[in-house]
Amino acid sequence: MQVVIHAGAAFHVRDEGPRDGRVVMFANSLGTDLRVWDALVPLLPAGLRLVRFDKRGHGLSDATPAPYDMDTLIGDAEAICTALDLHDITFVGLSIGGMIGQGLAARRPDLLRALVLMDTAAKMGSADMWRDRITAIRAQGIAALAAPILERWFTAPFRAADPDFRLWANMLRRTPVEGYVGCCAAIAGADLSATTRTLSLPVLALCGAEDGSSPPDLVRATAALCGAAFHLIAGAGHLPCVEAPAATARLICDFLERTTP
Repeated sequence: MQVVIHAGAAFHVRDEGPRDGRVVMFANSLGTDLRVWDALVPLLPAGLRLVRFDKRGHGLSDATPAPYDMDTLIGDAEAICTALDLHDITFVGLSIGGMIGQGLAARRPDLLRALVLMDTAAKMGSADMWRDRITAIRAQGIAALAAPILERWFTAPFRAADPDFRLWANMLRRTPVEGYVGCCAAIAGADLSATTRTLSLPVLALCGAEDGSSPPDLVRATAALCGAAFHLIAGAGHLPCVEAPAATARLICDFLERTTP
């Protein structure tokens, strides 16, 4: 277990692989922690330096008082890069993690070599929608809204038959309310379209074909915005690294090969 302290907050980090390996850094989605990558990372090439972290308010990282903004979340990722002396990074971001990746690529182009955007967009939903969710969660708790969220995350066969589904449901329900609504506020206030349009690094965009949270057309539009190749992943919802890790890994492995200097 590793910790990075930034602006008085503690961030849980997992830094694996050779120190001189190519850096691949992962940022997780709303309501998950760094374990969302567990099935994917063993399928990536040997010799990589794989860095995962629990974003603010999730997993073992501190849940500081809400609301958060996207600049703060981007700054957290930047601080982790500085603390671990990371550079030439391929950043893989899922959902809000992909928004963090877009922001970091625009803010610190010197740090990133390439970017993978998974089930994400430059702007996700309306501010009113996110404000309504914050109000509901403050009043009722995450568990009361878990069922429709999980329906958007996972395909019906996974929800019905995969025993791991219960564990993902537990992860969502046990996310600190302050962290969850804090990140909802960050998404509500973020429109990265202007800066994402200026990105010049290689970008790969992926989306589960049955994603109910970030539908394929939304992800495809962001891919077009920054000239990214776009791929649908069959049999997956919002978390293709969970439901279809082999197919997701194949696309990322090919992208890593194509972006090797």
